[in-house]
Amino acid sequence: MRLATYNIEWFANLFDRDDNLIADDSWSGRHDITKAQQIEAVAKVLTAMDADALLVVEAPNTGKRQNTVRALQRFSETFGLRTSHAVMGFANDTHQELALLFDPDILKARHDPVGLSDGKVAPRFDSIFHIDLDVDATEDRVQFSKPPMELAIETMAGTSFRLIGAHLKSKAPHGAGSRDEMIRLSIANRRKQLAQAIWLARRVEHHIDAHETVVLLGDLNDGPGLDEFEHLFGRSSVEILLQAGLYDPHAAQVHGPRPGSVPVTARFERREEGRYLEALLDYIMISQDLRDRRPSWRIWHPFRDAACWGNSELRGALLTASDHFPVMLDIDL
Repeated sequence: MRLATYNIEWFANLFDRDDNLIADDSWSGRHDITKAQQIEAVAKVLTAMDADALLVVEAPNTGKRQNTVRALQRFSETFGLRTSHAVMGFANDTHQELALLFDPDILKARHDPVGLSDGKVAPRFDSIFHIDLDVDATEDRVQFSKPPMELAIETMAGTSFRLIGAHLKSKAPHGAGSRDEMIRLSIANRRKQLAQAIWLARRVEHHIDAHETVVLLGDLNDGPGLDEFEHLFGRSSVEILLQAGLYDPHAAQVHGPRPGSVPVTARFERREEGRYLEALLDYIMISQDLRDRRPSWRIWHPFRDAACWGNSELRGALLTASDHFPVMLDIDL
């Protein structure tokens, strides 16, 4: 089975209020890229990936008139993708939903949120998590702006597992007007992101303790060297999830004693500096019981992956479609 996660930047901008594609020459949310160009690029990437199930991070919006599932299924129908069905979890107010596109001949997927009710151990992702973030004997109330999507998956071969799609809080100090405000926002955002990771980790531990198989995937907005505050709290969000019993070779590599060349999944233009910032933000983590199922990970990086680099059309599509690149897992399920 081929699983993938892909943060498609400004995907919602490509659909009108009735979830129809806007394939014209108006600008998309991406710099100097039209909606028609981005739509074509996304379709080329998804076609080339040929995933059985794809977590779409920053999926089209659900609102009073718009519907994420309808938009994604129309996109698949337009381009003849076999991932013709979609399912999502809790809608949010950010116009960046989490949803799964999947091939109904390969698997069944349903939204199945679970959680303990006390708010302290592992509540449902649409509720409130109580935790003391700064050891001041006062509980903080943490909520997800983008609640993770928790699905029950059953493959046609009879394998069942839990799939959790996540898009954690960004640590970037958006809106800071001064260096002092930037420092304050950076620390506050990191604290909230770590709280979200602890919440996720406790839900994962709950499933593992119940002898359930878990796949957690998405944009964790955390990786090595992203900012100067990463050592302030001792652990990263990624390390918290690895310690909960999950595994991802890219995450394990960069958090090892000698990481060497660090894999990356995103590329952001720093126009004022005349350069690009690359980062490892996207992951597919599996519970330990899946490590004997011949898992094979791949980052579809246009310059670092030989097959992507060797295909100029695909390479261009990856650069046009998003500032993130897909992460794929092939595994015997």
